[in-house]
Amino acid sequence: MLVIPGAAAKSDCDRVTRRDLLRVGGSGVLGLTLGDLLTAQAHAKNKGEVGGGPGFGKAKSVIFIYLQGGPSHLDLWDPKDNVPDKVKSIFKHQQTKLTGTHFTELLPKLSQVIDKATLMRAVSYTPYGLFNHTAAIYQMHTGYTTDKVSASGQLEPPSPKDFPTLGSNIIKMKPPTEPMLPFVMMPRPLQESNVVGKGGSAGFLGKGYDPYTLYPAGDDMDMAKMERIRTDDLKLREELTPVRMERRATLRDTIAKGMPEVEQAVAKHDLDEYYGKALGLVTSGRAKKAFELSSEKPELREKYGKNTFGQCLLLARRLVEAGTRFVEVVWPKVANSDNHSWDVHSGLSGRMKNQAAPMLDSGLSALLADLDERGLLKETLVVCVGEFGRSPQRGVSTSGNQNSDDGRDHWPYCYTGVIAGAGIKRGYVHGKSDKTASAPVEGAIHPTELLATIYHSVGIKPDTIVYNHLNQPRELVKGEVVSGLLS
Repeated sequence: MLVIPGAAAKSDCDRVTRRDLLRVGGSGVLGLTLGDLLTAQAHAKNKGEVGGGPGFGKAKSVIFIYLQGGPSHLDLWDPKDNVPDKVKSIFKHQQTKLTGTHFTELLPKLSQVIDKATLMRAVSYTPYGLFNHTAAIYQMHTGYTTDKVSASGQLEPPSPKDFPTLGSNIIKMKPPTEPMLPFVMMPRPLQESNVVGKGGSAGFLGKGYDPYTLYPAGDDMDMAKMERIRTDDLKLREELTPVRMERRATLRDTIAKGMPEVEQAVAKHDLDEYYGKALGLVTSGRAKKAFELSSEKPELREKYGKNTFGQCLLLARRLVEAGTRFVEVVWPKVANSDNHSWDVHSGLSGRMKNQAAPMLDSGLSALLADLDERGLLKETLVVCVGEFGRSPQRGVSTSGNQNSDDGRDHWPYCYTGVIAGAGIKRGYVHGKSDKTASAPVEGAIHPTELLATIYHSVGIKPDTIVYNHLNQPRELVKGEVVSGLLS
């Protein structure tokens, strides 16, 4: 809960003493997270700001679209001809806006706006593949692997000792300049089986850098859950007007004047700045307004798709427009699951055609076009990627899972991602997969290199040293910037 010292009131109805406290909201961002965040961010000494080269610091904000579950690249955006039937996609090919580049018929809308982005044809964990969802999710988000594995072969639950997720690192080193939520994650946590949230927290940075989690009520099949988002912790209680709140907030100054030794002890922490930012976030209503999807035109909402994924992407645009530094949209279905999950060990033809692909096609194409039309794409980095792709051959086991003839297993050695905006080349295909999309032929991008490029884009040197829970120095990420993506 956000606690701000109040000021001595002049009216009888609002009499306060030194012990009076102003309490706003009841959870989440206005609790430990916001208080710690404002303090910790201002203390951060960002030695990684000095850098340069193409694309450095071009991104004001990042929208990280995480296709949890691992989409089949062969059945979406890297189809192959003249290959065995077990490899070839059952879906027809179509020409995109990029000459010589084909998608399958599942992405008709994205094929017409992909000239605004770059295709990363060979995202790859080579030489060491990570076939487990949670392990791959963790590395994609943190740049590191972990030795802690449970008896079931999955990673242990999140821990304060974990490496921070990329959004947490970014908001620590590049705090937002507006009174706005710095990092928002929606509409569900990262998850495989019972391991929830691994790779999605601030880890050893502390809870002050955790994301504001917007997880509306409803299960993963509820496509209307974004209509019920609640932001109660971003509102004043009805009895607390902004004027009354700001008047009370000056009590801290009154206390400080009578306690010079306390003032001296905390002077270096710039408390006026922290309280000012916290107060501004609540009283401005900026964050709450950003969440009001109903203010958008119905036709634009339809273009994004009236489903959880599409409306999350629309909300992501509204958030970065309002000043949020980092937004992560997690695919709205648990990693190892059925229906519109990308984890298609069976039922690929129906599930991808009728459920997953239409949502991706509408949502991502609308986001790229909308950002571009508003002039936001030049300062917003958009990254769309999963933890791995799917096996070149249908019906075979690569990770110990059972797979039907209409299914593909996990494949971390080569798959496709999309990156756009903020200094990224437009209408470009980076890298190339082999004739069966099994391995990179050129331009391989390891997840650590992708993270390095993201950090570079927001103006942070990837080799910046951070200190873990044991105060041991660690590089932000051990990867080189992929300069070929940058214009």
